[in-house]
Amino acid sequence: MVSLAYVVMRLFEFYEILVVVWCILSWIPFSPDGLLGDVATVIDRIVHPYVGVFQRFIPPVGGLDFSPVIALVVLNFIERLVVGIL
Repeated sequence: MVSLAYVVMRLFEFYEILVVVWCILSWIPFSPDGLLGDVATVIDRIVHPYVGVFQRFIPPVGGLDFSPVIALVVLNFIERLVVGIL
């Protein structure tokens, strides 16, 4: 039987992967009408509300946005905290 802690860990890891994919897609030029544009829109709607919180407080440095990195660190910290409680 799968434990609740295992399921929570996998959900956090999946969201972390989505954040990384969202970052990579932000560097790729594509047509918003194609399949990749649709995928990017869905991922943006899932990831941007969370990363947007950090973008409000962390300005881009030299044209690079480091808020996704901080968002991943915080997400990892929350994951460890939640799994530790479970």
